Amino acid sequence: MQALNLLPADVAAQVHTVFSDIDDTITTDGALTPRAYAAMDQLRQAGLRVILITGRPAGWCDHIARMWPVDGVIGENGAFYYWHDHVAGKLHCRHLLDAPTRQANAARMAAVRDTVLREVPGCALASDQFCRLYDLAIDFCEDVPALPAAAVDRIVALMEAAGMTAKVSSIHVNGWFGRYDKLSMAHLMLRERYQLELEQERERCIFVGDSPNDEPMFAYLPHAVGVANVADFAGRIAALPAFITPSRGGAGFAELADALVSARRAR
Repeated sequence: MQALNLLPADVAAQVHTVFSDIDDTITTDGALTPRAYAAMDQLRQAGLRVILITGRPAGWCDHIARMWPVDGVIGENGAFYYWHDHVAGKLHCRHLLDAPTRQANAARMAAVRDTVLREVPGCALASDQFCRLYDLAIDFCEDVPALPAAAVDRIVALMEAAGMTAKVSSIHVNGWFGRYDKLSMAHLMLRERYQLELEQERERCIFVGDSPNDEPMFAYLPHAVGVANVADFAGRIAALPAFITPSRGGAGFAELADALVSARRAR
């Protein structure tokens, strides 16, 4: 990973879309700071598109799409995207799976939940599980004492043994039935909402994140950025981002926003 100040100015000036994780990327120690919130608005005021990509649930994404300065939110690790039409005053949601399939998967996830909670002492059902539509979120350090890496790996193994896709964030292990991820929905959202093909726009899109479930985005986008705390997972992410910010969490996100806006103004 190279220092953020080595991101070429001509590359930064051409960026039109910023994809970003939320937890420990925009937030810091679980909180949204004024500086990070302002950085999202700063990017949009400068003419950049801001799309958040998170493992957080549908209930959170409804709120974020309506009330944060963003152009949309991809939630539950790629299961859907929300965007708010401010002119019409209407929230739109694009689901990947239909309601009957989601209901059938929920019953299957309940059995996996019981197995994980029984087999991995100290973990817990994530506090936001009640407003999820697609996945099972197991907390390993948000509202419980931090579990060792071996316990996190055990949660992943149990989910995968049940046929689920399992991804590790900075706070949860998320599991779901299906082969989608953050990257697949980023492709779909860009195509459907903006008539752009991500494959052709890779040089003009940046992703910023911090944890293993961000790996598909890190690997695909050549100028992907990690906030400084991505280094905490250096041994657990096969494809690290090209660049890293000086600061952790929301401060690092704000540093990236400053770099992109400054480059755009200087061109």
